[in-house]
Amino acid sequence: MSDRYVQPLRMLVQLVFLGLSLLIGFRFFRFIQAVQQGLDTVGRPAAVDAFLPISGLFGTAAWLKGGGINPVHPAAVVIFVTIIVVSLLLRRAFCSWICPVGTLSEWLWKLGFNKLRRNWLPPRWLDLGLRGIKYLLLAFFLFSAVSWSLSALQGFLASGYHAISDVKLLQLFRSPSITTLAVVGLLLALSISLRNPFCRFVCPYGALLSLVSLASPLAVQRDLKKCVSCGVCSQVCPSRIDVMHATRVNNPECLGCWRCISHCRVNTALSMRAFGRLAVPGILFVLLVVLLFWGGTRLGKATGHWDSVVTPADYRELMAR
Repeated sequence: MSDRYVQPLRMLVQLVFLGLSLLIGFRFFRFIQAVQQGLDTVGRPAAVDAFLPISGLFGTAAWLKGGGINPVHPAAVVIFVTIIVVSLLLRRAFCSWICPVGTLSEWLWKLGFNKLRRNWLPPRWLDLGLRGIKYLLLAFFLFSAVSWSLSALQGFLASGYHAISDVKLLQLFRSPSITTLAVVGLLLALSISLRNPFCRFVCPYGALLSLVSLASPLAVQRDLKKCVSCGVCSQVCPSRIDVMHATRVNNPECLGCWRCISHCRVNTALSMRAFGRLAVPGILFVLLVVLLFWGGTRLGKATGHWDSVVTPADYRELMAR
């Protein structure tokens, strides 16, 4: 059975999560409006913690050091750990199936390809050097999370700044500075001419998931007897992986997007396999992406690690400082 149906399903999953992200953002905006008006009638959507990866990283570090899950932004820890688990099992499927930034980046480079009939491919040496930026940023955050003592981590997580870090993020886009506008504008322009420049070169979250995905039991595998070496798989790969000359694509840049498998001209010449043996059907992969992410959030809610203890009154007081 051909796996061409995976791409339409992936687009559907992307649209659903992008829509949910916009809905969460709108609900959080309404919550802040109500807080500023002195009203406590609008609830805060806890899922907005998904946009606080640093809170998730530091909260997870404090949890692993024996401090428990911090109640200020507990959903940030739940979502962070869920994404790590998804990446460990399904490679960087979060980046190519769920992340709204990844979705918008993909749409932009596809738009550029449709209008310009090509995407600019930087020289390999430059591409490799630029990819190192995200790992340097990751090293900084990981070093901080690991080297800080439990008391230091708890001090940060209990700070007023951390409590309203979601508000700070909202303000960044509600009242952007000239620098913010310039950076966003540059990234948008680059995203039209390059494939996923933010995800590939800048995002430290993506760097972390790249490293985690190396331990995944899943990888795209090429059947040397069936492959006709047409090169389509390498051409359609958004991460510029030379799939055609690989036997098992255990590359940290692999997004688990299935584009190479879906575009393969010979059915089953490329397949997603567990431990190099067991073939994973496309529909099963789709279900696992959705169910693992949904299951992680449900587990957080069921264990009481989802809603923040910060009240609207607390928000009002902290925002007034």
